[in-house]
Amino acid sequence: MFFKFGLAAGTFFKNQKKTKQIAIIAKDTRLSGYTLEPALVSGLTSAGIHVFTLGPLPTNGLAMLTKSMKANMGVMITASHNQYYDNGLKLFGPDGLKLSDKIENKIEALIDQKTIVNLSKPKVLGRVKRLENGTEEYIKILRKNFPKNFNLKGVKIAIDCANGAGYKSGPSLLKSLGAKVITIGAKPNGFNINYRCGSTYPKKIQITVKKHKADIGISLDGDADRVIMCDEKG
Repeated sequence: MFFKFGLAAGTFFKNQKKTKQIAIIAKDTRLSGYTLEPALVSGLTSAGIHVFTLGPLPTNGLAMLTKSMKANMGVMITASHNQYYDNGLKLFGPDGLKLSDKIENKIEALIDQKTIVNLSKPKVLGRVKRLENGTEEYIKILRKNFPKNFNLKGVKIAIDCANGAGYKSGPSLLKSLGAKVITIGAKPNGFNINYRCGSTYPKKIQITVKKHKADIGISLDGDADRVIMCDEKG
C-alpha cells in the first residue's frame, strides 16, 4: 500500500508540470517506519520524483522544510499519539500546509489505477538522498520566530519527548536558547513511543518537574505536533 501511495502521489505531482520534482520524507521513531519508508520511497521514485529522507523529525519540522526546500510534497510517516504498533501518513503540499481533501481524493483515484500505467521509464526514475541536517535546519527556522536577543538563561525546563520524533530537536532548541534542560522520554527503541510518557501520560512530566524543581514542564506526543505543559507546581 505504501508503494502504491507513493506511486500515485508522485504521479499526481509530476503531472503538475513543475520543473522541480521533489518529495521529502520524515518519520517518528516507531520501528515500522523503517520498513514502510523504503516502500514509500520506491513508489515515489518509480513515478520520477526525487526524494530526500530526513529520518526522525517532528511533523511541524517536515512541514516547514517542505516549504523552505520548495518541495512538491512532504510525507510524514507517523501514527501521532498512538502506540508503536500503529502507523500512517500525514501529507503536506508545497506551502507547508496539509493537502486539501480535493487533492487527496485525486491521489486516491490514482491508487486504484494499474501500477504499470504510472511507472516511469528507467532513464527518468527519481533519485534518493538522505539529509543528515534536518534537525539543525528545523531549529534554525524555529529560532527565527524569536526576537534577536531572546534567551532562556536562568530558566530550568523539563521536557518529555515521548520517545518520539522530537527527542533531538526539542531539547536542542531549548538548550540553544540558554535554558537548563532536564530531558526524559528521549531514548527511543522503536517500541516505547508514547508508552507511559509524553502528552498522553502527563503524570510523568509532573513528577519530573517537582523532582528537579523545574520552572516549567513540556510534554510532547509521538510526532511532536501537540504539547501539554505544566507550571513549577506540576
